[in-house]
Amino acid sequence: MNASVEPSVEAQLPASPASPADAEPVGVPPRIIPRAHAPRLRALDGLRLIAALMVAGYHYGGRDGEVTEAWGSSPKHQFPTLHEWFAYGCLGVQVFFVISGFVICMSGWGRPLRAFFASRASRLLPSYWAAVILVTAVFALPVVAYQAVSPSDALVNLTMLQQPLGVDRVLGVCWTLWAEVRFYALFALCIVLPGANRQRVILFCAGWTLAAAIAQTANQPLLNIILMPEYAPFFIGGVGLYLVHRNRRDAYAWGIVGVSWLIGQHYAVMRLWHAPNPDFFSYRTSFGIILVVTFGYLAVAAIALGGLNRVNWRWLTVAGALTYPFYLIHEHLGWVAIKAYHQTLHIPSYGTFLLTVTTMLLLAWLLNRYVENLLAPRLRAVLSAARR
Repeated sequence: MNASVEPSVEAQLPASPASPADAEPVGVPPRIIPRAHAPRLRALDGLRLIAALMVAGYHYGGRDGEVTEAWGSSPKHQFPTLHEWFAYGCLGVQVFFVISGFVICMSGWGRPLRAFFASRASRLLPSYWAAVILVTAVFALPVVAYQAVSPSDALVNLTMLQQPLGVDRVLGVCWTLWAEVRFYALFALCIVLPGANRQRVILFCAGWTLAAAIAQTANQPLLNIILMPEYAPFFIGGVGLYLVHRNRRDAYAWGIVGVSWLIGQHYAVMRLWHAPNPDFFSYRTSFGIILVVTFGYLAVAAIALGGLNRVNWRWLTVAGALTYPFYLIHEHLGWVAIKAYHQTLHIPSYGTFLLTVTTMLLLAWLLNRYVENLLAPRLRAVLSAARR
């Protein structure tokens, strides 16, 4: 999800040569060079929206489970042909992770640790808290068929640590946020804290790739939790693509991207492919899985190289702002909307699908306007304030 990214796109200004009088004393961390705002990469906002809609398609029509109760029958019967295409929508998460790698490297470059933490926390937490409260409240209503988590578990969910603590999740999609948080922690400790530069980022990507491969071989739960072998290639690939964005002729950056794609498609196929079986909801071909993963890398690469600079429509900024709150609420509240539209109002399947997506986008707009826009700047200011 991230599925979340920084709401603004920034680039580092080139540093002017320091005179001997300006040189930093030995042992003092290098000064952070102020950064100017670069034109927003609106195509990246559009890609985020596409990834979010892919995941929504998967949750509404590409799988069984709780959504079957909302439809009144399996989505396979509601969408006899499209359900096979919707099944590939779960790979929108991998696309999100590639985007996240790109944007986190971009937003953390030249930024002190306090500002990086404040940026991430203010971006993630306001909508997340609101979504947890909203979904818990809706599921507690007597007319809603789905069971709410216990009050204690709901409170733990506010920390974003429910998954490692073994607590019931309020939001089904929050497992991706747990992956994002671990990536942020690794990037902050290895790159932001000592100060970002090309060599350090390249070593980070190479070291993480090798360590994740070793963790996969060692099969140690703690290493798997920290290094995330299954998802690391997508974050690392996004970081490599940001290096490409800075210098398209950087052979090391292209090497990082290529190796990450090779490993990433392997994990995606290993997790999502199975032999044709009529007892399974749907069948994803290995070629189709590789194609969707490749689309994610190529799309971010096209943005990194400036090939989509003409995709600069202002409405994409709004789309990008809605993506995160939409992603948070679309699954669970989508079940409620689907049941109301389809079983109560008897709206046909395709109409229900479109109405549900529209409803979730409207709710996301409300969260963005009345929660994110009000709370995020205040939270960022509090967390960024220097200690006295």
